[in-house]
Order: sequence, then structure tokens, then C-alpha cells
Amino acid sequence: MTDAAREDPAELVLEERLEHVLVLSLNRPRRHHALNRALVGRLAHALQAAEADDDVRVVVLTGAGSKAFCAGADMLEVSGVEPTSKPPSTKQPTGAAGNAYAALAAMSCPVIAAVNGYCYGGGAHLAIGCDIRLASTTATFRLPGAEYGLVVAAAALPRLVGAAKAKELIYTTRRFDAAEAHAWGLVSTVHEPDDLMPAALEMAAQIAGNSPAAVQASKAVIDAATLSDAAEALELDHNRKLRGSPEQSKRFRDATRRVTGR
Repeated sequence: MTDAAREDPAELVLEERLEHVLVLSLNRPRRHHALNRALVGRLAHALQAAEADDDVRVVVLTGAGSKAFCAGADMLEVSGVEPTSKPPSTKQPTGAAGNAYAALAAMSCPVIAAVNGYCYGGGAHLAIGCDIRLASTTATFRLPGAEYGLVVAAAALPRLVGAAKAKELIYTTRRFDAAEAHAWGLVSTVHEPDDLMPAALEMAAQIAGNSPAAVQASKAVIDAATLSDAAEALELDHNRKLRGSPEQSKRFRDATRRVTGR
């Protein structure tokens, strides 16, 4: 039986409500919270429910435990080594996680990422899509899209770290740590592992205590000033063309073998 088959779908995203703050914890510890279709569906549903709940003023997104925020796409599922209950989608250019990214982008309230370990690929894309990022000293980041034959976070990363640094990180796919991420502005603060969630919750409570209408309006204005719908559309269009091509399929399958040995 595969790890995915042993997982309880209802437990893939843990929810905790603290007054006006909702904590969502990705929960696939055997796979470092890798994004398979079941987890993506649960996350999208939780975000959509939060968006519909006027009592939720801030969301904190993290990974259960201390080892990982999210290791990216579930390589065994995407490569076909392990079966999925749904056929691969050709309509979602960002892959299985497309609906989770869309749900995150649609959030009118702030979302804080508490990055507590591995933050790679699609997981880094999720963190970049949040409004604010806090990291533990053990957090590491990587955007391996170019290695796998895809474009990952190229539309959003430049507004956080600048165009030149975004190009370096995306072109080279190199790993970097929390101190570097902080120096470049990708994360706001860095904390010891045990202090990360208290810091994220303290910030969330401070935001939640302000006018929800003013905070949401401020988010809308800042996003309008710094996000490009045209760039997002271009990234999606390129991935439509790249995903499933012979080169991309081979690169991803080779990477799966290197990472998983399968």
C-alpha cells in the first residue's frame, strides 16, 4: 500500500481557529507535505471556506511538524509511479496545484506563510503567493522549475526580491537558506524553530485587531501596484506549452528518479 493510500483525506489539512485567525497546516509528513491531488483539493477547499467566512480576518499557512513547509509537487504521483484517483489534467497549466494557487490568489484577507523547513518548487510558489512570509532558521528554499522544464513563480518572485535576483534563483534553481531569503526580502523575519508559530500568530493577531475592511482594501491596492495580471497569464501560457512535452516529461521523470530512487 502506498503512503497516499494510507492517508486520511480529512487529515491532509489541519485547521485550528484562534478567534479571527485561521491556521491551516499541510499534513503529509511522510512526503514532507508534497502536493498531491488530494492535499491540493483539501487546501483549496479550506481557503475557499475561509474566504467565505467573514469572521476569518487572517490565515496562517504552515506545514505540520518542523521538517517541512511543503516540498513541492508529489513527484511520484505526477510522474505516474504512484496512481492517482483522478486522471492527469491537461486543462490546469500549473498542474494539480492550480486550484490551490487560484484559491490563494483570490483571498481578500491576508495570508501569512510560516515556513518551517523544506520550501521547494510548488511549496515555494505557495509561500510566494502569501502576503507575508516568516521563516525558521532551518527553512530552505528552492525553485527547481527550470530543471524540470517548467516556469515556477517567475511572475510573482520579482516583486519580492527584484528582477536580477529572481532571475538568478529561477535560472540556477539553487537552494538557499532563511538568512539569504531574509536578506533579499523574501521573508520578513527569521526565528528559532520553536518561536516561529508564536511570532506568526502574534503578527496575525495584530493584523486581525485592525479594521478588516481597511486591511483588505490595503491588500487590494498593494497587489494592484505590484502584481501583473499579464505576467501571470504569460507564465500560465508558457506552462501550457511546456507541460507534457517530451523534454519536460523526461526532465521530470529523471528528477523523480534522482530524488526518490523510483
